[in-house]
Amino acid sequence: MGTGKRGLLTAALTVVCAVTVLAAPGTAFAAPAPTPAPSGSPTPPPSRDLEQVRAKLDKLYHDAAVATDAYNAAEEKAKQQSAQIVALAKKIVEGQRKLAALKDQAGAAARAQYRGGGLPPTAQFLLSDDPGQFLDGAGLVLQGQQATKHLIGELTSTQKELREYADDAAAQWKNLDADRKDKAAAKKRIQQQIDAAQKLESKLEKRDKERLAQLEAQAALKAQTAWLDTGILKKIHGKASAQGEKAVAYASAQLGKPYVWGAEGPDSFDCSGLTSRAWAAAGHPIPRTSQEQWKQLKHVDIKDMRPGDLIIYFDDASHVALYVGDGAIIQAPRPGRTVTVAGAGSMPILGVVRPDA
Repeated sequence: MGTGKRGLLTAALTVVCAVTVLAAPGTAFAAPAPTPAPSGSPTPPPSRDLEQVRAKLDKLYHDAAVATDAYNAAEEKAKQQSAQIVALAKKIVEGQRKLAALKDQAGAAARAQYRGGGLPPTAQFLLSDDPGQFLDGAGLVLQGQQATKHLIGELTSTQKELREYADDAAAQWKNLDADRKDKAAAKKRIQQQIDAAQKLESKLEKRDKERLAQLEAQAALKAQTAWLDTGILKKIHGKASAQGEKAVAYASAQLGKPYVWGAEGPDSFDCSGLTSRAWAAAGHPIPRTSQEQWKQLKHVDIKDMRPGDLIIYFDDASHVALYVGDGAIIQAPRPGRTVTVAGAGSMPILGVVRPDA
């Protein structure tokens, strides 16, 4: 990790730790004071109105995150199906070559039989000038018949395999088309949610945007404080594994990079793009989406989590972040934001998973 990134992470963790101290049970803290409006300026909308705006933005971006997970899932399926179709195509080509070779063998056997007159063995014995020589060759005839029978069996088996490969390929093409449609629909939903959020934000004056940012920070701080007030941080003493340290180092090096839905680096990330890429960099590939990370990875109790573990957020597992210790996470939050450090309890926690369990 570069010195600049290391310094940025250290500074961010210092802020989180300071919040941890301030938010300890029984400790009071002051909420950020709103910026005073210049004299003679229009009266800003009441805080409750901005709270409604904040709640609406939260919902729009949450819905965009859900659609992003659906998009990423469809993208992963499409990649797998494309790979399966390529593998089936190779099998079909190889099967066709084998079938052509078998047909050549069958043709050669048929021509040999034609040159022998096509007479049954008994007739050939009676008409032979040298019955002894015929009997010596009778075993070879029997072997030839067995070889022909085996050849016909191989032809039939190969033709059956080719039909199965073709049917499988057709089914995979159908699935691929369906997943491409799912991906396109998810993409449309994402863009609709983001466009609506940006339109809503564009209507706000600069002063209101600043106050809205303060409200967002207050909400995150309130949630983090409530989480810390449970005393959970005193129970968390897990030490990162070697791979976990590598995942944290990778995520730390991405601080400041923009959130872009569907992105998995190296220049931008969405939430699960960051966590999956961090663990891939640690040498331990994991599922691409937050929902699949929640489904497939080992669940651990919050008090047992250690740096490198993934915290899954919201009831629908629509967001994920990397725990880095001291009650902090590194996350790619949402459109318009960058990869950043935040409090682990600043959003509703669904659970914790461990990639390298």
